Amino acid sequence: MNDVAVAETLVETAHRVLPAGNFGNFNSDIAIVKGVGGHVWDAEGREYIDYLLGSGPMFIGHAHPEVTAAVMEQVPLGTTFFTNNPAGIRLAEKIVAALPCADQVRFLGSGTEADMYAMRVARAFRKRDKIVKFEGGYHGMSDHGLMSLAPKQLSNFPLAIPDSPGIPAKVRDDVLVAPYNDAAHVVALIEAQHDEIGGVIVEPFQRLIPPAPGFLQALREVTARFGIPLIFDEVVTGFRFAYGGAQSYYGVTPDLCTLGKIVGGGFPLSAVAGRADIMAHFDKAKVGEEGFLMQVGTLSGNPVASAAGLATLAVLERPGAYEGAFATGRSLMEGLTKILAGKGLPGQIVGEPVLFDVVFKEGPVRDYRDTMKADAKLAAHFNGHLRAAGILKGDSKYYISLAHTAEDVAKTLEAFADAAKAL
Repeated sequence: MNDVAVAETLVETAHRVLPAGNFGNFNSDIAIVKGVGGHVWDAEGREYIDYLLGSGPMFIGHAHPEVTAAVMEQVPLGTTFFTNNPAGIRLAEKIVAALPCADQVRFLGSGTEADMYAMRVARAFRKRDKIVKFEGGYHGMSDHGLMSLAPKQLSNFPLAIPDSPGIPAKVRDDVLVAPYNDAAHVVALIEAQHDEIGGVIVEPFQRLIPPAPGFLQALREVTARFGIPLIFDEVVTGFRFAYGGAQSYYGVTPDLCTLGKIVGGGFPLSAVAGRADIMAHFDKAKVGEEGFLMQVGTLSGNPVASAAGLATLAVLERPGAYEGAFATGRSLMEGLTKILAGKGLPGQIVGEPVLFDVVFKEGPVRDYRDTMKADAKLAAHFNGHLRAAGILKGDSKYYISLAHTAEDVAKTLEAFADAAKAL
């Protein structure tokens, strides 16, 4: 059976056994069978320059030899124990040393779990129920996380809108929603309702949108003033923007942060990290029965994932690692900006060099409502041309890796030019 026939069989099987024919993550028309460095190959044998990177974890590239060696060293020793293990303990130590906010770490299995427990431990510490989040902010698949992530019909702030059926109606009463990058609005909201707020959760870099000057600082000031835990969701940005995460990159230290993607080196692993007095709620001996937050996960701190994470962080600690990735991203951003301008297309590049995309609209992009004004059909056509040219990316985001080469950049810019010409 040839590669095309194999791929067709996989698609047919997927549609028979999986809802919508996929894992819920990506289109059902492609199955990736191999990844090396900054490239992947599909079931038909077609090679792509990969800017999807598994939705971000593969920051140092697929099948990095040092990560592979660390995993292969651990696997014969056992793959999970449900107890502490040396790799997990050492990974926690590295996280505490790296992140400004981290006194202690609690491991989990996914970004959704990390965000859910971060909000829960903030409420336990604060003894208040309400969470402030920002419209368009993604904090996993929990009931609270799926409030006003991508509302199709906009409401007046701070009313929360559930993004999924099956979420109890009462959840919306415990979530207050604010516009991202509007410091005056959120400060006023917190000042007015501070006595009901258990925590504030924010992506310091929301999806693609950088924080406006002073926005994160204003959040830090008002939450500190009222003793409200500030949570940075760094599942995406942790160890990507800098070794110390977005909190280091932007110079604002939260009380808690969540981690995922890169920290597990491509394996299922996430974490909550933060101040010792808040993290104490995971320790019954310190807070007693009433303050204790039970958290159990079969694969939390898994030794294979922890070994992969340790090997990944060892690569990122080396001089020049981040400079190289940022240089790659800047070359792509600058090149795409020139190409779009040369073709008169209404697109602008939004993001940071290691994580960006083109938004097809005029005017600033400061929050979720600005992104709603973009031309989604034009973006889909652009992405479709790139896919045909051997460039793999998600609907919104180019994830840049250390493994992308100058040749990859040149080929990608050529594909950008061809796609812009086609449009």
